[in-house]
Amino acid sequence: MAYFYLILAILFEVTGTILLPVSKNFTKIIPTICLSISYILAFYFLTFPMKSLPIAIVYGTWCGLGILCISILSYLVYDQTLQWQSIVGLFFIIIGVIVVNLFAT
Repeated sequence: MAYFYLILAILFEVTGTILLPVSKNFTKIIPTICLSISYILAFYFLTFPMKSLPIAIVYGTWCGLGILCISILSYLVYDQTLQWQSIVGLFFIIIGVIVVNLFAT
């Protein structure tokens, strides 16, 4: 169940981050409310995996997969591009998240 809650935390964090540009510096009320709720839910669900997994594993996975998802979604939603060096860096983040989780105790 810990990884289920971690995935929920990642999804809500990514949702909140993707809504940041839509909120227009918090001047648009609906996106601002949605992103605020998303961040609150992200931190709420992040507390559950920390009961059974080390904080370094939880936070590293949360950050790494969050960065990866936001990078992909910013390309798809906002038509932003990444240089090849950034793509290589994202590849290393994926490898790092996999290695950290494989050797977690």
